[in-house]
Amino acid sequence: MKNPGQKIGNDVWCHLPDEAWAIVQSMPRQCPEIFPYNTDSIGTAWSKACKMVGVVDLHFHNLRHEGVSRLFEMDWDIPRVSSVSGHRDWNSLRRYTHLRGRDDRYECWKWLEKIIQAPVTLGARVD
Repeated sequence: MKNPGQKIGNDVWCHLPDEAWAIVQSMPRQCPEIFPYNTDSIGTAWSKACKMVGVVDLHFHNLRHEGVSRLFEMDWDIPRVSSVSGHRDWNSLRRYTHLRGRDDRYECWKWLEKIIQAPVTLGARVD
């Protein structure tokens, strides 16, 4: 979890929507971690990718905000969203709740099956 003051022991169990679980299940199992990458490596790769395509001021953590916003757009209630996002209290979720529902954008999402079927080679540490 993102918490600059508490780096150790900040693990939180979160629910994964069916689509996310299907993607996790499709990943190769070469080590205990699902995505066996160092956080610094992810940040560096993200920064390089943004620079390469000319995107300014977009951080990897913005993806979490986007994901939580979309759950509210799908008319999920606060307890259900927090079970996925890991937010522990209402105040931290308040900034997302001004969104209006737009239905489930992932229902019949054409990319889900392509993502699940795509071959993945882990370029990181493996056991």
